[in-house]
Amino acid sequence: MKEISILIGGKAGDGIKEAGHTIARLLNRLGYRIFLYDEYPSLVKGGHNFNVIRGSDKKIRAHKKNLDIIVALNQETVEKHKNDLKSGGAILYDSDKVDAKGISIPFTSIVKEIKGISIMRNTAAIGAMAKSLNIEWSVVDKLIAHTIKKQTDLNLKIAQKAYDKVNKPHLSLTRLDMGPQPLLTGNQAIALGAVQGGLNMYIAYPMTPASGILHFLAGHEDDLGIVTVQPENEIAVALIALGGAYAGARTMVGTSGGGFALMTEAVSLAGEAEIPVVFVESQRAGASTGVPTYTAQGDLLFVLHAGHGDFLKLVLAPGDAEEAFHLSSLAMKLAWKYQTPAFILTDKHLSESTFSFDSGTGEEDPVEPLLWDGKGKYRRYEDKEDGISPLAFPGNSNAVVKVSSNEHNHIGFTTEDPDMVESIQKKRLRKRKGLVEELLKYEQVKVYGNKDSKTVAICWGSTKGACMEAAEELDIKMVQPLVIEPFPVEHLKKALSKAEKIVNVEVNATGQLGKILSSYRIHADHNILRFDARPFTVDSLVQQIKEVLP
Repeated sequence: MKEISILIGGKAGDGIKEAGHTIARLLNRLGYRIFLYDEYPSLVKGGHNFNVIRGSDKKIRAHKKNLDIIVALNQETVEKHKNDLKSGGAILYDSDKVDAKGISIPFTSIVKEIKGISIMRNTAAIGAMAKSLNIEWSVVDKLIAHTIKKQTDLNLKIAQKAYDKVNKPHLSLTRLDMGPQPLLTGNQAIALGAVQGGLNMYIAYPMTPASGILHFLAGHEDDLGIVTVQPENEIAVALIALGGAYAGARTMVGTSGGGFALMTEAVSLAGEAEIPVVFVESQRAGASTGVPTYTAQGDLLFVLHAGHGDFLKLVLAPGDAEEAFHLSSLAMKLAWKYQTPAFILTDKHLSESTFSFDSGTGEEDPVEPLLWDGKGKYRRYEDKEDGISPLAFPGNSNAVVKVSSNEHNHIGFTTEDPDMVESIQKKRLRKRKGLVEELLKYEQVKVYGNKDSKTVAICWGSTKGACMEAAEELDIKMVQPLVIEPFPVEHLKKALSKAEKIVNVEVNATGQLGKILSSYRIHADHNILRFDARPFTVDSLVQQIKEVLP
């Protein structure tokens, strides 16, 4: 058995997330490549929480609806997911609380017998699940000892008791001839990529699904040599980031759509004053508060057009953990080289899902900002042919570093002179040519699947994983733009040049990438749109694409 999908479910407070990640680590130790999908309501207690852990002998970036094992800590898990169980699959359940057909183990009684606490039912579930998959106890023993630091011995006793209660394995999971890989969420990959790109300070007000970046970086400040700041609101977040960048610190902020709405005036200030800041916008289902712990891709056009007035932007949309790492690093570097705001557009599905991470992707080329050489009088907005003015920072005794939200002259003083207004605007916009040329060094559009197919599925962001596997299964071509602005229209047209049927796949109600494509006279024949606050699964997307194929 070289692929498996496991769902573990219960209510908030049952330790479902920790159990799911422990199962992922277990499969990782057996050599499997991992994708973990985490779904939970906006509740502290109650509701229906579940993780889908998929392990495979190949790289994966999405989960499937059809399941091999359901681990149920409550009745609701059985009722909601039993129809997704494959033929030959099994429900492993707490017989003290759940009525089902399958592998019956009294998790609650085991925990009480060994004098544990209720949340330790998740440990019992892990032990029983391991036996049902014919995983040696020694693997489970080492994993629990390594990962559960509180009451380790008690958890081991509970897991072993549940393990021994399973009479015989239901399935036999093959140990693969591959070593484990690091497991990272998309948010963690973004955080580490930003550090790789030179991040000095991260500023954020907590907002799902971007909060994981703040939690991760705050927990590793000393290790990573950075500072994290949590101000009182998102307006303060953006303005502190601008102030930090003005002073020479490489800054990044993170939020979701509602928080980003409060930052848009600061986005314009960054554009006008040519202050480099990276904004991470992790989308969730909206509008307004919407469905705050679920996913969507509804902010594409919002981010693309954020801020009033004309100024240069860089907008990048990673589709997996490796891209999240590299593109956040690139965003940091290019924001500073071109002295402009940059945006990393992610969503709940990418931000909070867990991926096997290929750490052997090599070093990146350095991209350095232009610094003032100290000669002559410093002019913050000196008119250069490429539009990039030398940077200096407060504290330099030979330079007065003047920035302004008003239109300004080359020194930084406010101006309303029409010739100067036009000159400065042209200077700022000239940077776009250099940015477009710089991006030619990087892969802006990726192509997967059957590259000779005349049917093309086009997707962006977190839909990549499901779309890649669907294209492979259906023997069609799949195209993914990584850069949204400046839009790589020529690269995209080349990738689509032989297409006779284009299928646009997005997690929003209006086909926002499709609208961008149409503005460049690239028209999709079909839009497959999901907007129920859930991501595409591989198997459901395969079926939907089949319905529009000839």
